[in-house]
Amino acid sequence: MSELRGVVLNGTGGVWSVRTVDGATHDAAMRGRLKQEGAPLKLAVGDDVTVEPDERGGAGWSITAIHPRRSVLARRAPGNARGERVVAANVDQVLVVFAAAKPEPHVRMLDRFLVIAEGNDLQAHIVFNKVDLVGGTEALDALVAPYEKAGYTVHRTSVRQHIGLEALHDVLAGRTTALSGPSGVGKSSLLNALFAGLDLRTGEISESVNKGRHTTVGALLVPLPDAGGGFVVDTPGLREVGMWGLPPENLDRCFPEFAPYLGECKYGDCQHETEPGCALRAAVASGVISTARYESYCKLLLELKAIPKDWA
Repeated sequence: MSELRGVVLNGTGGVWSVRTVDGATHDAAMRGRLKQEGAPLKLAVGDDVTVEPDERGGAGWSITAIHPRRSVLARRAPGNARGERVVAANVDQVLVVFAAAKPEPHVRMLDRFLVIAEGNDLQAHIVFNKVDLVGGTEALDALVAPYEKAGYTVHRTSVRQHIGLEALHDVLAGRTTALSGPSGVGKSSLLNALFAGLDLRTGEISESVNKGRHTTVGALLVPLPDAGGGFVVDTPGLREVGMWGLPPENLDRCFPEFAPYLGECKYGDCQHETEPGCALRAAVASGVISTARYESYCKLLLELKAIPKDWA
């Protein structure tokens, strides 16, 4: 059998599950020669690879090539580790999922996820799940408004009451989508409701700490059976998300609603903190731009400035 192209679904311990173009799935390890030559990329879920049967005639398969990526979803390595961690490769869009309640939505974390998507040049959609747990819509409407005004598509969903699932299904169809968001917001439950037979593990919310327990061990590329060849990257709940590779001076471009005011400030290098003649801060003061979103920008800007320039 000759070489076959495939996509990496998941991996652990140096063994990667690869789905080939013929629809079969094979466990494969990176060929020693490829390691010795210095593979240009560390493998990640979603990578496009070439595999072939083991040269020794056994049942195993070998990864013989890693092909160039068209996109990545990356984050800074957690803790005090240096470098980046690629969550998924060859992603078309990001679906950022938060719960309307249990756990309560954390807008600063939502803004962080959106900036990571924007910084990776990936289109982002927002989902507020478990809307059946909130009594009225007034508070949720106020929460959603700044994001819709910024141009994001916001989906309100409930697996229990089957709310918003059809529209969300259409967003995923035929695309490779990375699901991001904190633990316990129901990402796996959403996928199970949208695509029968996936049977991804779900976990309960710890009432004592109001934080989700980790139920997904590693990123998993899930083929969608009725979505025109689409995939979903189900990622672990990320308790700590760090931005990576984004210069502080580019952060304002990751807030779409800021765009009309960029270049309009008195100083060309304005970072919209305390500089006089700042068009962006004037828009915030007039209520055109959400104060909460601007505060997220300021917090993230401080974080980016604190990252050593030689952190690699």
